[in-house]
Amino acid sequence: MQVLENFSLKSLNTFGVEAIAARYVAIEQENDLQLLFSDNQLKNYPRLVLGGGSNVLFTNDFRGLVIHIKIQGLKAEVQGDDILVTAGAGVVWNDLVNYCVDNEFAGIENLSLIPGSVGASPVQNIGAYGVELQDVFHSCRVFEISTGKIKIFNKEDCEFNYRDSLFKSSGKGLFIITEVTFKLSGIFKPNVSYGAITEELQKRGIDQPNIKELSQVISHIRVSKLPDPTTIGNAGSFFKNPVIPVSKFIQLQPRFPGIVHFPAAEGFVKISAGWLIEYCGWKGKVVGNTGTWKNQALVLVNHGDATGNEILSFSSTIIESVSSVFGIELEREVNIL
Repeated sequence: MQVLENFSLKSLNTFGVEAIAARYVAIEQENDLQLLFSDNQLKNYPRLVLGGGSNVLFTNDFRGLVIHIKIQGLKAEVQGDDILVTAGAGVVWNDLVNYCVDNEFAGIENLSLIPGSVGASPVQNIGAYGVELQDVFHSCRVFEISTGKIKIFNKEDCEFNYRDSLFKSSGKGLFIITEVTFKLSGIFKPNVSYGAITEELQKRGIDQPNIKELSQVISHIRVSKLPDPTTIGNAGSFFKNPVIPVSKFIQLQPRFPGIVHFPAAEGFVKISAGWLIEYCGWKGKVVGNTGTWKNQALVLVNHGDATGNEILSFSSTIIESVSSVFGIELEREVNIL
């Protein structure tokens, strides 16, 4: 374990924005964290835990310690029809998905091709196409910074909510996830509740998809809508889908009959943020070095030399535009630093 100074983070965030960390360390095993936090010189540094860098926007240099989690490892334990799959926090999320699909461990195939690392998945409670992380979460190992102890958190401990968790709210900055265990199934029950999935299956002439076919369909849909971060800088969906009271939705629907919406908790409706942004005319817009993706208005992109502040300012313009038309305040899904 080596602490480096004045370390460029440009290759460690999927927006490809330049930012310099005053200190940087790569953590490749759990014990490294105990060693790191026993160093009195580093203990009180401002710190940032970084995984795949797929959900962060740097607007400044980071004048502290970046802790890059790179812990690897994959293993499975069969318990009847249930399979407990454990992955190191530094494992690439889609590598985990592919491992499960190849072994016919069902439950996360709808989360195919989501960028990022395993350790970040509970923090954000990632989700796509009718499945959320909390649906398959069993437990995680965490390093408690204040005590230096390892703890096990179950689903209830993590306080999952829509794109939210303990690790983003009351427990933010208190813990570092080192590995995650998922409760999957040996019995595959395809979730094709989203229309785009059904349409693509019909195009392929598939009535009853197997797990690999469903994963391939999900991946195809994502590729058709979302840009590859290795080709053009982006962090996937930049905004959360807003959840509004049914009463407000009833007011909006006659004025905007095409408004795309989904079921939510009782008394609420989830609205497609991408639809709202596209309706306001932002899809495919280029403003300076940034803009929205041509195939998905929900995705903000870096056209080459955008700064974090330029992207942040552009996102604020979109928020104001949507608010003025619909009276709905979009919330950023990406962490702004």
